[in-house]
Amino acid sequence: MASETAKESHGSAHRRPIVRAFELLGQRWTLRILWELRDERLTFRALRARCGEVSPTVLNRRLKELRANAILDHDEAGYGLTECGQELGRHLLALNDWARRWAEQLGTDREA
Repeated sequence: MASETAKESHGSAHRRPIVRAFELLGQRWTLRILWELRDERLTFRALRARCGEVSPTVLNRRLKELRANAILDHDEAGYGLTECGQELGRHLLALNDWARRWAEQLGTDREA
């Protein structure tokens, strides 16, 4: 019984939105997918080619999760960011700027 209560209190429905967002974004390949879709719609095949070593199974799973969370949509032209996904993209670009400054301060800028 205690485990059920603990499970419920740690379920995603009970988490703060920021925690839920970071859980989604923190999954392997999710940020890369969003980055590749930032400027254009891509088919599954084109997206997989851009993402490199992601397996088709993992890519499909991530795309389904992002669609279920209203970040991506899909049509005949391929996958693309929704309005919500575009807003997220703007915030990720700002975070990228911060990360660059942070890395410079630490002396660990490894960007190619």
